[in-house]
Amino acid sequence: MRKGDNKSKNIKIGVTSCEHRVIIPLYVPVEEGYYKQSFDIFKMCLSSVRKTSVSKIKVSVVSNGSSANINSKLLDFQNDGLIDELIIERENIGKINSVLKVLRSTEERFITITDADVLFLNNWEKEVMSIFKEFPDAAAVSPLPVFRTQNHYTSSILFDYFFSNKLKFSKVKNPDALTLFAKSIGWSYLDDKWKDCIMTIESKNGTKAVVGCNHCVVTYKREIFNGIPSNNSKYKLGGDSEGLYLDIPAQYFGGYRLATYDNFAYHLGNTIETWMLKDFNNLINEEKKDHFTQSLFLKKSIVRHFFKNIIFKKIISRKAIRKIYYRKKGLKQSKLIDFF
Repeated sequence: MRKGDNKSKNIKIGVTSCEHRVIIPLYVPVEEGYYKQSFDIFKMCLSSVRKTSVSKIKVSVVSNGSSANINSKLLDFQNDGLIDELIIERENIGKINSVLKVLRSTEERFITITDADVLFLNNWEKEVMSIFKEFPDAAAVSPLPVFRTQNHYTSSILFDYFFSNKLKFSKVKNPDALTLFAKSIGWSYLDDKWKDCIMTIESKNGTKAVVGCNHCVVTYKREIFNGIPSNNSKYKLGGDSEGLYLDIPAQYFGGYRLATYDNFAYHLGNTIETWMLKDFNNLINEEKKDHFTQSLFLKKSIVRHFFKNIIFKKIISRKAIRKIYYRKKGLKQSKLIDFF
């Protein structure tokens, strides 16, 4: 039997608003072997994003089949105010499906989706928002530039800058950071031929951005997710999951996938090294502000998508044509084979 009145009835929702949400899927099933240091790395990730953000972000963490001990620690973090939203799944539902748990209901203007092993550096948010401001067609921006991203879902950029000298191959700003990224994904080193030049575009004000971006940490405009598939991904990791839910949606809006020219985050992997602790300890706690960067709201266009990302993509994907295009954009003949 119900007695009394529900005090929440007819009361409007009054949650604290913000313009930027960070989503972190976390999978730590055990704290040994491959995952021995995973939670300590996640703590660095969470703490670094809190320290270095310049806006009043909200953080959502999705525990994707992690152990009961890990979930208990996450609840403590939420009680301490480090996590705004905590979702705990007993089974491993996959990285993308974990993200979708939050993505389908969040309303923030910008959404950063990051792996749990990313170290955010000071100025990352400021620099990412600067790219959104300088390039109104930007749909996805990463603070972590990586090598050879110019071929991945970038047809809109290659089309729009076809005759412009603002798109060209430039000297890599931070080659050491590219090497660290390569090591974080299991490479012992990065060959010099992949870290001496990179494709960039330049704004009217002289701001450079790298063409293309990775998947490990990217900030998106909210509107591009309005057209994502209604069903969940069938893959735990990989397959077509990231392309289908994170890359292709931007194409329907003519959106650019970009990265900052310099490096403002590190992908750590599953092992803590001395340099990581040093960089983490040197982070400065930024003052948080309410206002945020104003950026063009992208509009969906099936016709534009068909012309740029299907017709033009087929043309520019032909090796002979792409070689000519890349040569016109400043790539040396000797390096062509390395950029396909």
